[in-house]
Amino acid sequence: MDNTTALNTDNLPTHIAVIMDGNGRWAKLKGMMRIFGHENAIKSVQETVEGCAKLGIKYLTLYAFSTENWNRPKLEVDALMHLLMNSLKKELPKMTKNNIKLNTIGNAALLPEKARKQLFEVIDKTNANTGMTLTLALSYGSREELINAVKQISEKVKHNKLNTADINESVIQSHLYTSNMPDADLIIRTSGEQRISNFLLWQAAYAELYFTEVLWPDFREKDLHDAIISYQKRERRFGKTSEQVK
Repeated sequence: MDNTTALNTDNLPTHIAVIMDGNGRWAKLKGMMRIFGHENAIKSVQETVEGCAKLGIKYLTLYAFSTENWNRPKLEVDALMHLLMNSLKKELPKMTKNNIKLNTIGNAALLPEKARKQLFEVIDKTNANTGMTLTLALSYGSREELINAVKQISEKVKHNKLNTADINESVIQSHLYTSNMPDADLIIRTSGEQRISNFLLWQAAYAELYFTEVLWPDFREKDLHDAIISYQKRERRFGKTSEQVK
């Protein structure tokens, strides 16, 4: 059954973020190596990106590779970086056609040179696109992001470029990787795990969380719609009472 009709296009989240989890378990269930799961997850990425673009979602952020993922076996990390390069090159024409702008957050300096070069080449070639902003969180860790922000702000205070009395939410926000985008409205995590794993800790302050048992390689546009429909059934109060919101 098509669940598109249940969507309220007047109440869509501005920024959707996705923790793409379950590739390894999906592969294991099929008696295959973990990289098989990563390879088959490309279809899920494509459907999610295209599904969000069709709906008019302004920002989509995908948690592609965390700072902790560097601790995985070298074979898997190398395969993931190779997969990243190939996918970026292959998807560039689609991003151009669909007016999608690519962005990245995280410590890109840690990426292998070839992967980093391909990433920023696609970012540069889609920079003028005015549709959805697709952000890949690569070598990303929210705690590291916050530490970096504190260091930058401290340096400004140290050199009298900023007064401590003037430090507020806006100042902190302006020093985060996500300074050019709004906070997440909806965070989706696949595979049944119910945690946010060092992802957008500051930006998730008032995000609606949606957990699904679906393993990421099986995630399709219908599952995206299910998440958005769940989001639309919730009352977002931001600390206020129901009466105040109404």
